[in-house]
Amino acid sequence: MAIDFKESERSTVGLEWELQLVDPATGRLSPCAPGVFAELARRHPGFPLVHSEMLQIMVEFVSRKRTAVAECARDMQEALAVVEPIAAELGARLVSAGSHPFAEPSLQPVSETERYEELVERTQYWGHQMLIFGTHVHVGIEDRRKVIPILNHLTARLGHIQAFAASSPFWAGIDTGYADNRAMMFQQLPTAGLPHQLGTWEELDDLVAGLLRVGAIRQYDEIRWDVRPSPKFGTIEVRACDANSNLAEVRAVAALVHCLVETASRELDAGREPLALPREFAETNKWRAARYGMDAVLVENADGDQAPLRESFPDFVAGLEPAAEDLGCAEDLAACLAIARGGVGYERQREVARLTGGLQAVVAHLQAERRAGRPLDPSVTAGEDAQ
Repeated sequence: MAIDFKESERSTVGLEWELQLVDPATGRLSPCAPGVFAELARRHPGFPLVHSEMLQIMVEFVSRKRTAVAECARDMQEALAVVEPIAAELGARLVSAGSHPFAEPSLQPVSETERYEELVERTQYWGHQMLIFGTHVHVGIEDRRKVIPILNHLTARLGHIQAFAASSPFWAGIDTGYADNRAMMFQQLPTAGLPHQLGTWEELDDLVAGLLRVGAIRQYDEIRWDVRPSPKFGTIEVRACDANSNLAEVRAVAALVHCLVETASRELDAGREPLALPREFAETNKWRAARYGMDAVLVENADGDQAPLRESFPDFVAGLEPAAEDLGCAEDLAACLAIARGGVGYERQREVARLTGGLQAVVAHLQAERRAGRPLDPSVTAGEDAQ
């Protein structure tokens, strides 16, 4: 089977941001997405930036194809301006994170579509556990021959991105001990997890043909890797990131991915192979990033050299600055360092829980960050919640 990779302009960018619908009084999830979409269709027919998702307690914002992260962010703001008043009329607020702190996953209603109903029926217990939310970033690749080397490079740096975006420490009312419990949950689905190690596009053709032949998938998009080529858009898609609680962090994550892809593309233009890691090292980094977040010690190269992420993160970001200048996202990339110094998503959630002793306060904190559009000091929001 030959997979047709659509022609795309180099380093275009697109975002997908999954958000939760919650009752502001209780912090519980509100299954009002069908009502949101019914009213959206009535007021704004054909509005392209909001999509339904697997569960009735969530919506997904999808940007237009853009050339800069800031343009994608404007699309997210446009979607918020349209959806927020509708959700409010239905008694819900928009909140985002990789997981909900205390909701019971198996009790959440699945959207009434054949695709999602079949997924849950097929995967049973694990399908019912998919109460998870992500930020996905698409970046355009202008030459199909670049896709696999860039895929391998992103896989090698996945731990850095995943740890920075981690925002799912709580699950069904408990602290899991993980920074990114979403990663542990999502990999239970068939064809999810790290991508296969590939050398050429033709190897991807053969892999997909084999999966189709044995019935493991029925179409390409049932491959749910943490990073995957997206042939119909001509992009590579990073799917490993937890959903971010605020737009500033969405922009920072998008800038990291955007610049990583462009930097790898420049290496290929110069005749150099971008960094790749053996599969076992990539698996180690994924688990460590999920477990320890920014406190992970990650494998940095194929020789097995390691470094604490908190120490190496500034140099990692600095290596992306030339691409950021040219892509127009230098401020968003620089924000990564400020966010990391102040505590990334999972750290702020844990601090609110520590200060208040309750997970409802964590939901209130997430709601406050969503409204503010930026990370907030947990001691301030925790104090407000206690009043």
